[in-house]
Amino acid sequence: MNTTQEKEQDSAAPSVKNGAGDVIEVLVAGPEHEVYVDTILDTIAEAAKVRGTGIAKRTHEYLAKKMMEAKAVIALRKSDGGFAGFSYIETWGNKQYVTTSGLIVHPDFRGLGLAKRIKDMTFTLARIRWPHAKIFSLTSGAAVMAMNTQLGYKPVTFAELTNDEAFWKGCEGCINVDVLHRTDRKYCICTGMLFDPEEHLPAKIPEDVLARIKHLDELEEQK
Repeated sequence: MNTTQEKEQDSAAPSVKNGAGDVIEVLVAGPEHEVYVDTILDTIAEAAKVRGTGIAKRTHEYLAKKMMEAKAVIALRKSDGGFAGFSYIETWGNKQYVTTSGLIVHPDFRGLGLAKRIKDMTFTLARIRWPHAKIFSLTSGAAVMAMNTQLGYKPVTFAELTNDEAFWKGCEGCINVDVLHRTDRKYCICTGMLFDPEEHLPAKIPEDVLARIKHLDELEEQK
């Protein structure tokens, strides 16, 4: 999922302002943000209809779990908590691969560079949590491709992406899944883009969030 072309902003700053002077914060989501899930799903669905493209469908429970696990990024208007944007990350193939997915900016907040700020935050989050994993993206949007390229992604064949069946099952909800089936998963409408780990981190994760992530990772290791 992508948005209209975005202007590049300083990704290290914690917030941006729109034309009306509203401060928009980009945050690593937590359990308290589950109240936004239905709005997020509706915004993604409406954007897909307008663009006439497919999207892997996700449930309320799926996105709520990403927030609980510190695997999601949300953008909110500081004055009233109005929803501005969202994205999430997921690991595949025994954590050898990571995807940044579901990138969406609400129509009221487009043209502010917000998509890039969210993308920078999810990318940084993925690099910090799984520094040796390859990060990949499937997208049909020129704006997302441009952001990926700036971060060091390169176009690749689907054969270079994860072979984790759980990931590809997520494509079944896309209106273009028949293309994926007909080509024996060699290609589809989306372009595959892959990042091999490097040292560049375009956004800063707050210390309290890093502590929360460390605690979550320790709990996972105890399972």
